Amino acid sequence: MPLIPEEPQIHESAQGPRATPASGRTAPTPRPVPGPRPAAPSRPGRPGPLRPAPAQRTPRDVAAPKPGPSAPASRAASSNPQIQLIPASAEGALDAAEEAVDLLLESGRAPGDVLVITTGDPHPWAEHELSFGEASYWAQHDARDDVFYTDATKASRVAARPVVVVAVNGGTDAAAATVLPLAHSRAENLLIVCGDPKKINSVLGAGV
Repeated sequence: MPLIPEEPQIHESAQGPRATPASGRTAPTPRPVPGPRPAAPSRPGRPGPLRPAPAQRTPRDVAAPKPGPSAPASRAASSNPQIQLIPASAEGALDAAEEAVDLLLESGRAPGDVLVITTGDPHPWAEHELSFGEASYWAQHDARDDVFYTDATKASRVAARPVVVVAVNGGTDAAAATVLPLAHSRAENLLIVCGDPKKINSVLGAGV
């Protein structure tokens, strides 16, 4: 697959956010992690790291059907996904990915349609949920009722979703070289990658 342009045009049907340079972003302010969680295992309503007000985890004014059961993690995407690159530094990649998720939800995407993978440090939500155990964490992945966050060390276990967002927020070159092709195989409709364009194009051009 030839190298992708730094800011490809995405068809309106993908409902993805427009590419917005984020190389000048400052490092994201860590989101607060709440105190002990209630015993209920379900994600909706459970306290977790807070996001800005626009990032409601239910689509606005759109009645989206509840996604069906998870497909096996090894299943390749049914079609070649569109790829959108959002330029960002390693320090700003996670912040750019969060903004991309917010825009997806505001445009009508169901939360369960979105998977976020980091190549470096895990997202604060993933760290918080993993503190309650792997079983609870992966149960939320299988429920598909919210955006799911994981990192390079666990990405091979995730199932395909309509939209996959990758934050190239550090980690080794080997981690990025593993995560990006895997994310491409898990994205059914749209793959959004936030990070250094030269590094991303090099990996995607060779591995996809």
